[in-house]
Amino acid sequence: MEQGVSFDLDLIRRYDQSGPRYTSYPTAVEFDESFDEAAYRAACARSNESGRPLSIYFHIPFCDTVCFYCACNKIATKDRTLVPPYLERVYRELEMQSALFDASRQVEQLHWGGGTPTFLSHAQMEELMEVTRRHFTLADDEVGEYSIEIDPREADASTIALLRRIGFNRMSLGVQDFDPRVQAAVNRIQTEQQTMAVLDAARAEGFRSISIDLIYGLPFQTVESFMKTLERVIAVNPQRLSIFNYAHLPTRFKAQRRINEADLPSPQVKLDILQSTIARLAEAGYVFIGMDHFARPDDELAVAQRAGTLYRNFQGYSTHADCDLIGIGVTSIGKIDNTYGQNRRELEEYYADIDAGRLPVFRGIELSRDDLIRRDVITQLICHFELDMAAMAAKWGIEFADYFAESLAKLRGMEDDGLVSVDASHIRILARGRLLVRNICMAFDAYLATKTGPVGFSKVI
Repeated sequence: MEQGVSFDLDLIRRYDQSGPRYTSYPTAVEFDESFDEAAYRAACARSNESGRPLSIYFHIPFCDTVCFYCACNKIATKDRTLVPPYLERVYRELEMQSALFDASRQVEQLHWGGGTPTFLSHAQMEELMEVTRRHFTLADDEVGEYSIEIDPREADASTIALLRRIGFNRMSLGVQDFDPRVQAAVNRIQTEQQTMAVLDAARAEGFRSISIDLIYGLPFQTVESFMKTLERVIAVNPQRLSIFNYAHLPTRFKAQRRINEADLPSPQVKLDILQSTIARLAEAGYVFIGMDHFARPDDELAVAQRAGTLYRNFQGYSTHADCDLIGIGVTSIGKIDNTYGQNRRELEEYYADIDAGRLPVFRGIELSRDDLIRRDVITQLICHFELDMAAMAAKWGIEFADYFAESLAKLRGMEDDGLVSVDASHIRILARGRLLVRNICMAFDAYLATKTGPVGFSKVI
């Protein structure tokens, strides 16, 4: 598969709209409270018949300080005494969840996200992993993909050594921007030295993959200032980079109201930053994986993409397509059998369910056959930029051209614009269309056709 990406400013302007990121299909907008604990338990029972391996996501919601750009579910606090009551409930949830799954099913993927997972003390991190191993069978280090999100302000060399010792072998480092003026505007003061100390420690301890997260579109950013940050990052040669677009939605995210809108770069400057970033990363040898993600050609994501085995879930791109995902902690989302289920979003409600001996799943969705077919199509396109329509038709027992007549009609204009090529057997997303892969996937989204107003999705670029 050709892995280039082309930046066409006129096309990007024309196709600039809001749309899903497709970490799931259907998206969380379609989740419903009719999907409850009983439905979740039934899905777990069905999933045991498959024998699929497991993935576990832990949500650690606490942050020492709030970053003004953040749209995550978090609790900004300096009160570390909030952690023990939370972990106590997490341990109970682990026990309840483990009872639903056959002990023979190995956990091949584990992720701690947040919030700030390293808000926990060393002893608490060690205990959380020990309790996890008590209730689930974790694959060994060679097979398991165990990752954690790191705020370099909340970690040092001893933290990294502990994380490696308890089983983590991958990490993502939040950087966003090294420019002091940008950092002050978003309330994330983080020196380059702090970041590099954590990265150096991770390499010394044998972490197999290190990803660095940057955000463009923040206050006071210019092409020149952002490229200075990017050059410093490229110089340390991380395996992966995530370059996220800042979506300013102050009516939805209270912390963003602290950002002065007048200080944000114009849409044109944001596009200039993106164009320069893509060109520089290509020059440095990085492969465009899709969406916001770039990787070295020998990274697992790039290898999986070339092999046709890349997958996408709530943690982004993944190499473990065949896992059932268990969400642990407040607001976590799981994918079990043909369902998605989400835990309570408020801490008090989460605690109340756990204390009453109930699983805290409060909404979700059971996928229909149509949902499963469309999810398969969207996953193939967003992960591999290509779809074998004949193979998809044979897999699902459909006449592809008839089943997706409306979707294919929507692609015709994109075909005229050079985003895709469609022949009798394949849909191929061309270099000009890869930055707009979300738009292309939206042509296959049956739910979007029913929407008449904004539904809270971010802009595609």
